[in-house]
Amino acid sequence: MGNSRFLKIARLLASRLANIPTHWDGRSSILEMKESGFKHWKQMEWIGFYFQFLCERFLQDIVDIPGPRYEKVEFDGFKEIPWDFKAHAINTTSHQVIVNDKEAVAWAIKKYGCIGVILALGQVEYNDERRTFQKWHEKLKGGKSRYEKQRIKRGAWSRLRKVRFNLKQISFLKIDEKALTKSGIFQQNFRNADGKPRRGKVLLNLEKLNKEVVYSIDFTE
Repeated sequence: MGNSRFLKIARLLASRLANIPTHWDGRSSILEMKESGFKHWKQMEWIGFYFQFLCERFLQDIVDIPGPRYEKVEFDGFKEIPWDFKAHAINTTSHQVIVNDKEAVAWAIKKYGCIGVILALGQVEYNDERRTFQKWHEKLKGGKSRYEKQRIKRGAWSRLRKVRFNLKQISFLKIDEKALTKSGIFQQNFRNADGKPRRGKVLLNLEKLNKEVVYSIDFTE
């Protein structure tokens, strides 16, 4: 797919996403997902899943949701090419975004020429030291998750949870073969609890992206 066609699709999707909420409160967002029956409402990294939730709501009549599947890996949506919906904090030291399974992305690029990433960028606020938001979420879920119990057992440090997200920009990224070759890999050499190796995921460094950012919506004005 050429840039002109990609740009046309991105502008269409942007016209639907231009009116999404820009201030996301953790508690109300999680409750909204829960009450709507969205299966990911229990996830700790709620911001990314809330953006997926909003994309599904605002794009459902023009994007096939979910998108195509490669083995057990699924893309979030499909509009001429596969699309994934991601969110990232701009007030952080890391500017790398985990996209999707590398084998699935390579398969999609070979079949469709590229994939698209709709990336929400914004400022986050974190939980207080007493972790009141985290405790509220755990209570809502019915207790600690298996992941959290395993973390405690390992004695690993618990990150402060994000409690609010202020949307500043939505960018539409075109990931083709050239972009894939310069991307990193997340989870390489990682293993699951059963000892099986995890599949690597595409890791994009936002500071190195240039031509991949085809279109953006600015919410700061």
